[in-house]
This record gives sequence, structure tokens and C-alpha cells, in this order.
Amino acid sequence: MTVSSQVSDGTTTASSVDLLLPRGGGGVLAAQCPSRVVLDHVTSKWGVLVLVALSRGTLRWGELRRVVEGISEKMLAQTLRTLERDGIVHREASPTIPPRVDYSLTDRGRELTERLLPLMDWVLVNADEILADQG
Repeated sequence: MTVSSQVSDGTTTASSVDLLLPRGGGGVLAAQCPSRVVLDHVTSKWGVLVLVALSRGTLRWGELRRVVEGISEKMLAQTLRTLERDGIVHREASPTIPPRVDYSLTDRGRELTERLLPLMDWVLVNADEILADQG
């Protein structure tokens, strides 16, 4: 299975990834593939929602809490730390009183959300029907 991506300007990325070819020992389907760790970080419910929120622009902690309804302070902190450690989210603390902390997407995070937002559009369009079909 070969996957190629289209970026926002309509061009296809130069590199295709054959998901089944061994990469460091067996491809993405292999239990030990490092992509599984990253996939877990960026496709967790809260990870996706934080990325969608930050795709609009820089947000402060309180703004993220309001925008991503239902997320606890603990889960927001954990999600932001994970995405920051992965180089997807940038945290900038300003030495003011009270302290100001802004969160934004890195270049890697923007590249990721360019691919994630079409999936979220599909989910939003189809969610009601999928749930209705479950009875």
C-alpha cells in the first residue's frame, strides 16, 4: 500500500511511503514500529482536539481549556507536554505577572494538522449517520 499526500497548495509530496515495507524491523504493522508511539500521541482524543484548536492560531492555557470543552486540567497539561516533547507544539512562557504561557504549532505541528484536518472534516460530516446506524 503506497500513500502519497497532497499539501495545501494542491501538489503531491515528493516522497511516498510504502507502509508495508520494513522500516527498522517490519514497517508500521510491526509491533515494535516507533510510529505507534507517535500515532498514540497525535491521535488520542485530546491530542487531536488540541491540535485542531491550535490550528487556528496561538492560544493561552485558559483559552485552550475553554475551546477544548470537557478536557480536564490534568489531561490538558499531559497532552501539551507530550505534544511539546514530540516537537509538535511550542510553549512560550513570558516572564510577566501573572505568568503568560502561549501555545502554538511548530512547523511539524502545522504539517501534521494539514493532514489531520481533512480527516476531522470527514469524521464531523459522517459522525451523526455512523452513530444513528448503531441503533
